Amino acid sequence: MTVREVIRMGHPSLRVPAVPYSSELLGSAEFNELVSDMRETLHAYGGIGLAAPQIDVSLRIVVIEIENTSTRYGNIEHTPFEVYINPTITSIAEETAGYWEGCLSVPGMMGYVERPQHIRVDYLTSEGAEKSLEAHGFLATVFQHEFDHLDGTLYVDRIKDLSLFSFEEEFAQFHADTKNENGLSETD
Repeated sequence: MTVREVIRMGHPSLRVPAVPYSSELLGSAEFNELVSDMRETLHAYGGIGLAAPQIDVSLRIVVIEIENTSTRYGNIEHTPFEVYINPTITSIAEETAGYWEGCLSVPGMMGYVERPQHIRVDYLTSEGAEKSLEAHGFLATVFQHEFDHLDGTLYVDRIKDLSLFSFEEEFAQFHADTKNENGLSETD
């Protein structure tokens, strides 16, 4: 297992749509090494999700793991480690909500982004099984944020009001007590 460098905004690879991953390569040594490296990198950088393009690997693979309920995003539900291969998102309801988002590829910054809050995720597991799940609230935001990386999109592209884009220190000083429309604290 190796901690890989997370590339940052400005690196051209972050703006290129990733290539679908061949299910025939699942279980290969290269695949297992990539997934192990992504998990190790996720932990080392203190994130909750990581897309392969963030480590300069242009493949449609994402890992998500929320180990405890107290994260830099506030208290959120535990989500066990999972690998999402060639995922797609379908919005189930039109309801949106906003959260302050941060990104390992945009370190030290945060921005307020509104996204659909009830989605379905379809993907291949690391064993090659087709799987679907529904996500609500902040977890729906996490999926959308991570899967955006697969299309060359960063959360900063989705900020509608640039007065709600700030450095983390200024966020803590001026915005941390902001509540979203659901009454949840939008802290990172």
